[in-house]
Amino acid sequence: MQQPANLLTLKTLLSVTCGSLMALSCSADTPNETSGDALEPWQQAQKTEVWEPVPKKVEAPAGGAPSDAIVLFDGSDLSEWEGENGGEPTWILKDEAMTVARKKGGIRTKRSFCDVQLHLEWRTPKDIEGMDGQNRGNSGVFLQERYEVQVLDSYNNKTYPNGQAASIYKQHIPLVNASRPPGVWQSYDIIYQAPEFAEAGELETPAYVTVLHNGVVVQNHVEIQGTTEWIGEPSYDEAHGCAPLYLQDHDASVSYRNIWVREL
Repeated sequence: MQQPANLLTLKTLLSVTCGSLMALSCSADTPNETSGDALEPWQQAQKTEVWEPVPKKVEAPAGGAPSDAIVLFDGSDLSEWEGENGGEPTWILKDEAMTVARKKGGIRTKRSFCDVQLHLEWRTPKDIEGMDGQNRGNSGVFLQERYEVQVLDSYNNKTYPNGQAASIYKQHIPLVNASRPPGVWQSYDIIYQAPEFAEAGELETPAYVTVLHNGVVVQNHVEIQGTTEWIGEPSYDEAHGCAPLYLQDHDASVSYRNIWVREL
Protein backbone atom coordinates (compact mmCIF):
# COMPACT_ATOMS: atom_id res chain seq x y z
CA MET A 1 0.00 0.00 0.00
CA GLN A 2 1.33 3.41 -0.87
CA GLN A 3 2.08 5.57 2.18
CA PRO A 4 0.91 9.15 2.51
CA ALA A 5 3.43 11.83 1.46
CA ASN A 6 3.36 13.50 4.88
CA LEU A 7 4.32 10.19 6.56
CA LEU A 8 7.29 9.78 4.18
CA THR A 9 8.41 13.29 4.98
CA LEU A 10 8.29 12.58 8.71
CA LYS A 11 10.31 9.37 8.29
CA THR A 12 12.91 11.17 6.23
CA LEU A 13 13.21 13.93 8.82
CA LEU A 14 13.60 11.41 11.63
CA SER A 15 16.27 9.51 9.65
CA VAL A 16 18.35 12.64 9.00
CA THR A 17 18.01 13.79 12.61
CA CYS A 18 19.04 10.38 13.94
CA GLY A 19 22.05 10.29 11.62
CA SER A 20 23.11 13.73 12.75
CA LEU A 21 22.79 12.78 16.39
CA MET A 22 24.84 9.60 15.82
CA ALA A 23 27.59 11.60 14.09
CA LEU A 24 27.60 14.07 16.95
CA SER A 25 27.87 11.23 19.45
CA CYS A 26 30.68 9.62 17.46
CA SER A 27 32.51 12.96 17.27
CA ALA A 28 32.25 13.40 21.03
CA ASP A 29 33.55 9.89 21.72
CA THR A 30 36.45 9.93 19.23
CA PRO A 31 39.51 12.08 20.18
CA ASN A 32 40.63 14.67 17.68
CA GLU A 33 44.11 13.31 16.91
CA THR A 34 45.15 16.46 15.10
CA SER A 35 44.57 18.87 17.97
CA GLY A 36 44.97 16.45 20.85
CA ASP A 37 41.54 17.46 22.25
CA ALA A 38 40.03 14.97 24.68
CA LEU A 39 43.28 13.00 25.00
CA GLU A 40 44.62 12.21 28.42
CA PRO A 41 48.07 13.75 29.15
CA TRP A 42 49.75 10.35 28.92
CA GLN A 43 48.12 9.82 25.50
CA GLN A 44 49.39 13.19 24.30
CA ALA A 45 52.88 12.35 25.59
CA GLN A 46 52.85 9.05 23.69
CA LYS A 47 52.64 10.90 20.40
CA THR A 48 56.27 12.05 20.71
CA GLU A 49 57.76 8.84 22.09
CA VAL A 50 60.25 7.10 19.77
CA TRP A 51 60.99 3.45 20.61
CA GLU A 52 63.37 2.47 17.80
CA PRO A 53 66.29 2.09 17.46
CA VAL A 54 67.30 1.01 20.95
CA PRO A 55 70.92 2.05 21.79
CA LYS A 56 73.22 -0.90 22.44
CA LYS A 57 74.48 -1.45 25.97
CA VAL A 58 78.02 -0.24 26.73
CA GLU A 59 79.76 -0.81 30.04
CA ALA A 60 81.52 2.32 31.28
CA PRO A 61 83.65 1.48 34.32
CA ALA A 62 84.97 4.35 36.41
CA GLY A 63 88.50 5.18 35.35
CA GLY A 64 88.58 2.52 32.65
CA ALA A 65 87.90 2.15 28.94
CA PRO A 66 84.30 1.64 27.76
CA SER A 67 83.48 -1.90 26.71
CA ASP A 68 83.24 -0.92 23.02
CA ALA A 69 86.60 0.90 22.99
CA ILE A 70 89.80 -0.21 21.28
CA VAL A 71 92.49 -0.17 23.95
CA LEU A 72 95.65 1.17 22.33
CA PHE A 73 97.82 1.16 25.44
CA ASP A 74 97.08 -0.31 28.87
CA GLY A 75 100.64 -0.17 30.18
CA SER A 76 101.55 -3.76 29.38
CA ASP A 77 103.03 -3.59 25.85
CA LEU A 78 103.32 -1.60 22.62
CA SER A 79 101.66 -4.18 20.38
CA GLU A 80 99.23 -1.61 18.90
CA TRP A 81 102.08 0.73 17.88
CA GLU A 82 104.94 0.99 15.43
CA GLY A 83 107.70 3.47 14.67
CA GLU A 84 106.79 6.53 12.65
CA ASN A 85 108.41 4.93 9.59
CA GLY A 86 107.29 1.40 10.43
CA GLY A 87 109.08 -1.27 12.41
CA GLU A 88 109.18 -1.76 16.16
CA PRO A 89 108.60 1.34 18.32
CA THR A 90 111.63 2.56 20.24
CA TRP A 91 109.81 4.27 23.11
CA ILE A 92 110.58 3.25 26.69
CA LEU A 93 108.05 1.03 28.46
CA LYS A 94 108.22 1.39 32.24
CA ASP A 95 105.81 1.58 35.21
CA GLU A 96 102.73 1.09 32.97
CA ALA A 97 103.65 4.14 30.90
CA MET A 98 105.46 4.70 27.63
CA THR A 99 107.97 7.52 27.34
CA VAL A 100 109.50 9.23 24.31
CA ALA A 101 112.95 7.88 23.44
CA ARG A 102 114.36 11.28 22.59
CA LYS A 103 115.50 11.87 19.01
CA LYS A 104 114.53 8.35 17.94
CA GLY A 105 111.22 9.30 16.33
CA GLY A 106 107.54 9.27 17.16
CA ILE A 107 105.16 6.34 17.14
CA ARG A 108 101.89 5.68 15.35
CA THR A 109 99.06 3.20 15.67
CA LYS A 110 99.05 0.16 13.43
CA ARG A 111 95.35 0.76 12.85
CA SER A 112 93.87 3.65 10.90
CA PHE A 113 91.01 5.82 12.14
CA CYS A 114 88.61 8.49 10.90
CA ASP A 115 85.94 9.86 13.29
CA VAL A 116 86.87 8.99 16.87
CA GLN A 117 86.51 9.61 20.56
CA LEU A 118 90.06 9.46 21.91
CA HIS A 119 91.19 9.34 25.54
CA LEU A 120 94.81 9.52 26.66
CA GLU A 121 96.84 10.64 29.64
CA TRP A 122 100.20 12.38 29.42
CA ARG A 123 102.90 13.76 31.69
CA THR A 124 105.73 16.20 31.05
CA PRO A 125 109.05 15.74 32.90
CA LYS A 126 109.12 16.90 36.50
CA ASP A 127 112.63 18.28 36.12
CA ILE A 128 112.40 21.43 34.00
CA GLU A 129 116.18 21.82 33.56
CA GLY A 130 115.99 25.56 33.02
CA MET A 131 114.11 25.32 29.73
CA ASP A 132 111.07 27.45 28.87
CA GLY A 133 108.58 28.15 26.11
CA GLN A 134 108.31 25.46 23.45
CA ASN A 135 111.28 23.61 24.94
CA ARG A 136 109.39 22.45 28.04
CA GLY A 137 107.80 19.02 27.64
CA ASN A 138 106.92 19.35 23.98
CA SER A 139 105.09 16.56 22.14
CA GLY A 140 101.85 16.28 20.22
CA VAL A 141 98.85 14.11 19.41
CA PHE A 142 98.31 13.99 15.65
CA LEU A 143 94.88 12.95 14.36
CA GLN A 144 95.14 11.12 11.04
CA GLU A 145 98.89 11.85 11.26
CA ARG A 146 98.18 15.44 10.14
CA TYR A 147 96.26 17.55 12.65
CA GLU A 148 97.97 18.27 15.97
CA VAL A 149 96.61 18.77 19.45
CA GLN A 150 99.64 20.25 21.22
CA VAL A 151 101.23 18.61 24.27
CA LEU A 152 103.38 21.00 26.29
CA ASP A 153 104.23 21.96 29.85
CA SER A 154 102.10 25.12 29.96
CA TYR A 155 102.09 25.50 33.75
CA ASN A 156 103.57 28.95 34.45
CA ASN A 157 105.33 28.75 31.11
CA LYS A 158 104.91 31.64 28.69
CA THR A 159 104.72 30.88 24.97
CA TYR A 160 102.58 31.89 22.01
CA PRO A 161 98.98 30.89 22.98
CA ASN A 162 98.23 29.09 19.72
CA GLY A 163 101.14 26.80 20.56
CA GLN A 164 100.46 26.10 24.25
CA ALA A 165 99.06 22.86 25.66
CA ALA A 166 95.65 21.89 24.22
CA SER A 167 95.96 24.31 21.31
CA ILE A 168 95.21 23.09 17.83
CA TYR A 169 98.77 23.94 16.94
CA LYS A 170 99.09 27.30 15.15
CA GLN A 171 95.32 27.30 14.52
CA HIS A 172 93.18 27.59 17.67
CA ILE A 173 94.04 28.98 21.12
CA PRO A 174 92.47 26.98 23.97
CA LEU A 175 89.57 28.67 25.77
CA VAL A 176 91.40 28.37 29.11
CA ASN A 177 94.69 27.04 30.43
CA ALA A 178 93.84 23.91 32.44
CA SER A 179 97.44 22.73 32.80
CA ARG A 180 98.74 20.88 35.84
CA PRO A 181 102.31 21.20 37.15
CA PRO A 182 105.13 19.31 35.41
CA GLY A 183 105.46 15.71 36.54
CA VAL A 184 101.70 15.40 37.20
CA TRP A 185 99.51 13.23 34.98
CA GLN A 186 97.03 15.08 32.74
CA SER A 187 94.30 13.92 30.39
CA TYR A 188 92.90 14.71 26.97
CA ASP A 189 89.48 13.64 25.78
CA ILE A 190 89.15 14.38 22.09
CA ILE A 191 86.07 14.17 19.85
CA TYR A 192 87.22 14.26 16.25
CA GLN A 193 85.29 14.47 12.99
CA ALA A 194 87.51 13.69 9.99
CA PRO A 195 87.41 15.79 6.81
CA GLU A 196 85.53 14.56 3.77
CA PHE A 197 86.71 14.83 0.18
CA ALA A 198 84.93 14.55 -3.15
CA GLU A 199 85.93 11.89 -5.67
CA ALA A 200 87.95 14.46 -7.60
CA GLY A 201 89.93 15.25 -4.44
CA GLU A 202 88.57 18.65 -3.45
CA LEU A 203 87.54 19.28 0.16
CA GLU A 204 83.82 18.90 0.85
CA THR A 205 83.75 19.14 4.66
CA PRO A 206 86.66 20.22 6.90
CA ALA A 207 87.66 18.40 10.07
CA TYR A 208 86.26 19.47 13.44
CA VAL A 209 87.53 18.76 16.93
CA THR A 210 86.43 19.16 20.54
CA VAL A 211 89.04 18.84 23.29
CA LEU A 212 88.67 18.45 27.05
CA HIS A 213 91.88 19.07 28.99
CA ASN A 214 91.71 17.56 32.48
CA GLY A 215 87.93 17.46 32.11
CA VAL A 216 87.66 21.11 31.03
CA VAL A 217 86.36 22.05 27.57
CA VAL A 218 89.18 23.98 25.87
CA GLN A 219 88.26 23.49 22.19
CA ASN A 220 84.54 23.54 21.40
CA HIS A 221 83.88 21.95 18.01
CA VAL A 222 86.45 24.11 16.21
CA GLU A 223 87.16 23.82 12.51
CA ILE A 224 90.56 22.44 11.59
CA GLN A 225 91.93 24.62 8.81
CA GLY A 226 94.27 22.03 7.33
CA THR A 227 97.40 20.08 8.11
CA THR A 228 99.53 21.30 11.02
CA GLU A 229 102.40 23.50 9.84
CA TRP A 230 105.26 25.00 11.81
CA ILE A 231 105.96 27.51 9.02
CA GLY A 232 103.23 28.86 6.77
CA GLU A 233 99.47 28.52 6.63
CA PRO A 234 97.54 25.26 7.06
CA SER A 235 95.76 23.79 4.06
CA TYR A 236 94.05 20.63 2.84
CA ASP A 237 96.61 20.10 0.12
CA GLU A 238 95.67 16.49 -0.56
CA ALA A 239 92.69 14.21 -0.16
CA HIS A 240 93.11 11.31 2.23
CA GLY A 241 91.22 8.59 4.01
CA CYS A 242 91.51 7.13 7.49
CA ALA A 243 95.02 7.18 8.94
CA PRO A 244 96.90 6.28 12.14
CA LEU A 245 97.07 8.30 15.32
CA TYR A 246 100.59 9.63 15.84
CA LEU A 247 102.46 10.69 18.99
CA GLN A 248 105.35 13.07 18.43
CA ASP A 249 108.97 12.90 19.55
CA HIS A 250 109.92 16.55 20.05
CA ASP A 251 113.09 15.82 22.01
CA ALA A 252 111.39 15.78 25.43
CA SER A 253 110.79 12.86 27.79
CA VAL A 254 106.99 13.05 27.69
CA SER A 255 105.12 9.98 28.93
CA TYR A 256 101.73 8.54 27.94
CA ARG A 257 99.37 6.00 29.46
CA ASN A 258 95.75 4.74 29.41
CA ILE A 259 95.07 5.30 25.71
CA TRP A 260 91.83 4.11 24.16
CA VAL A 261 89.68 5.07 21.21
CA ARG A 262 86.07 4.61 20.14
CA GLU A 263 85.25 4.75 16.45
CA LEU A 264 82.25 7.00 15.82
